[in-house]
Amino acid sequence: MLNKKINMENPYKILVVDDEDDILEFIEYNLQKEGYEVHLAHNGQEAITIGKKIKPDLVLLDVMMPVMDGIEACKLMKSDKSFSKSFIIFLTARSEEYSEIAGFNAGADDYIAKPIKPRVLLSRLSAILRRKNKEIVESKLTVGDLIIDRETFLVYRGDHKIQLARKEFELLYLLAGKPGKVFTREHILEKVWGDDVLVVDRTIDVHIRKIREKIGDEYIGTVKGVGYKFEI
Repeated sequence: MLNKKINMENPYKILVVDDEDDILEFIEYNLQKEGYEVHLAHNGQEAITIGKKIKPDLVLLDVMMPVMDGIEACKLMKSDKSFSKSFIIFLTARSEEYSEIAGFNAGADDYIAKPIKPRVLLSRLSAILRRKNKEIVESKLTVGDLIIDRETFLVYRGDHKIQLARKEFELLYLLAGKPGKVFTREHILEKVWGDDVLVVDRTIDVHIRKIREKIGDEYIGTVKGVGYKFEI
């Protein structure tokens, strides 16, 4: 299923993925009122097919769905260049810690619990898309033996290409931009997530752990009680 409404004053494309028609209609109605171009899908597999065609700016992705759930869909999206510039936000009625950690591990940028409140949803989307609009356009950052490419959201270590989730990439880019500088947890949250986006205390730790797993432990140092730094 593919629905859309285009407003040239608000050209962002949002892909909404949920297996419940009433939720799709509810979100579509509220997003279209704001002028977003809205596309709909009922499961992860359908979302990937549609996303490859439209290259969405943002994906609202339910966790529990038939055919292909949100966690698996997110992992596949993160490995597909059609979604390289897409933010991914999970929608889920599950409040258990598992859902949030699994979502972040899969590469999600944010997490919104159901029932969805239109004002909260629109505020979060607006904040995220504002940050997208203000992203630094410098294409590559070279630090030591790492090349961090903002155009492709890829990291290169020698001949090895490393795929990071969006927030992992932005966090690494922030730290690597000023090697040796200690970034407090508060500063990291403000610069990477924004002070108007609610995240839990362990969010930074989860992302740092995933970055270390992918690029190696030696690049990011922990300053106990303060924050993190990129090791020179």
